[in-house]
Amino acid sequence: MALTYDDCATLFKALGDETRLKIFGLLGPEEVCACDILEQVDITQPTLSHHMKVLTNCGLVNARKDGSWMRYTVNEEYVTRMQNFLEARKTGGQTDKNSCC
Repeated sequence: MALTYDDCATLFKALGDETRLKIFGLLGPEEVCACDILEQVDITQPTLSHHMKVLTNCGLVNARKDGSWMRYTVNEEYVTRMQNFLEARKTGGQTDKNSCC
């Protein structure tokens, strides 16, 4: 399913924050505990929770509760949709008028 322009705008706004971009760069297909993210990014746990909420709400990141901690992974399907959007711009490809990807 293609993303809408609204989806794409929300996604780019989420990645427009330097801290969220740094956090997103720490994630991959393997689960990462919030405690491990906190060790690598100089922010508090409540601030991390806020940033992760933004990243999960826009669809870029999957979250799973594990005891008192959260574990995060990149939503690879969503990233592929974003890549398709960017590739279409590079090649001059057209998309549906109601979607960006």
